[in-house]
Amino acid sequence: MPATATAPRQPRTAIPKAPLLDTLRALVDDRGQRVDMLSRLQRLHDEKGPVVAQNVGMFRLVYLFGPDANEFVLLDRDRLFSSRRPWMAIMGRIFPNGLLLRDGDEHKQHRRIMHGAFTRPALRQYLERMNPMIARGIDGWTERREPFLAFRAFKELTLDIAASIFVGVELGPKTTRMNGVFEDLVAASMSRLRLPIPGLEFHRGLKGREFMVDYFRRLIPERRAGGGDDMFSRLCRAESEEGERFSDADVIDHMVFLMMAAHDTTTSTLASMTYELARHPEWQARLRDESRAFGRAALEFDDIERLDGLTLVMKETLRRYPPLPVIPRVALREFAWQGYLVPEGAMVVLSPIHTHHMPEWWAEPQRFDPERFTPERAEDEKHTHSWVPFGGGLHLCIGYRFAELQVKSIMHQMLLRYRWTVPDGYRMPVQQAPISKPLDGLPLFLAPV
Repeated sequence: MPATATAPRQPRTAIPKAPLLDTLRALVDDRGQRVDMLSRLQRLHDEKGPVVAQNVGMFRLVYLFGPDANEFVLLDRDRLFSSRRPWMAIMGRIFPNGLLLRDGDEHKQHRRIMHGAFTRPALRQYLERMNPMIARGIDGWTERREPFLAFRAFKELTLDIAASIFVGVELGPKTTRMNGVFEDLVAASMSRLRLPIPGLEFHRGLKGREFMVDYFRRLIPERRAGGGDDMFSRLCRAESEEGERFSDADVIDHMVFLMMAAHDTTTSTLASMTYELARHPEWQARLRDESRAFGRAALEFDDIERLDGLTLVMKETLRRYPPLPVIPRVALREFAWQGYLVPEGAMVVLSPIHTHHMPEWWAEPQRFDPERFTPERAEDEKHTHSWVPFGGGLHLCIGYRFAELQVKSIMHQMLLRYRWTVPDGYRMPVQQAPISKPLDGLPLFLAPV
């Protein structure tokens, strides 16, 4: 049944509710929910159907499963949904007022200002600055007899790049400290016990936010007066058509959120790609040959879209390991969906990770198969919203082109320098939420090619 914003007074059918045992698990087993969110979502969908209600703590959730639901909610043609309200409830004390946490005209205005930092000319400049940083970073990994933890290495590299491009600074020794701060921020955003008790993850997140706020606040006067072209400087000088400028708080909120998003999600994708290429050496060899064919150690901007094999692998990795497994919205008014009436105020939850593993849309969805994205098969083109790792609609990730640029540039240089494997019999243990990552740091063996 097509969706409509004009709902009957009564639902034709009561929304199926998640089993009580599942609800109790969701309340009690916080770590289990983070590690394997997919199995739980598949179970709810298989047992209850495409619309499932559940009360979890203070949240009244309604899960909408499948590409049609993704399209309806993400495009939001009838302006039924708020992105700000759920994200503020989830992470508002840690990441208040980032771009994702804004709605309506305010979101449009802030996004328009930020867009200037992600144009093709800007991306071209970023790549030129990024390439030598990548070379220095990965040259230091060298050949190792003992496995080294790739996830941590990627985090340090991507945070250094984000600091240089978005803040205009070189972190150097501060990288390790700031990485720890961002880990605390992300973990705190998912905390169930949101009390500032020393030693608990939510308290660590609050302290981490204080550290980041102080870091950016001290730099603002200099950046407002200067002429830098990094994102931080742009936000400090930005003005609306009416001559209004961002407050210090606006600038800080955007920068804390942007820095987190710019390196955490990219690190997630790099780790997952590296793992899959270790498990599938035929694809690693294919991509190495592709990179060698360019005849240069570092990619140029026009090369990015010509890496056909790497594009296939990146898409398949984002299908299997979307950085954000779920996307929440709050219903601003009641609406009908597939015969069910969803009440005003409900938190509507979409799930990219579930959609990406639906056998109705993907052949053998548990199998790593980059060829599914070739023009001959084009499984992602069966529906416009069956592959949604970057969200969609007005809140489509503003930095997805930057993420693609960064991931491909790092992978290109890795392929030219190293051949990598994982220990015999190894399977990467994945934490799927709040951001997909390996629980053990992803041990790799590196050897020069």
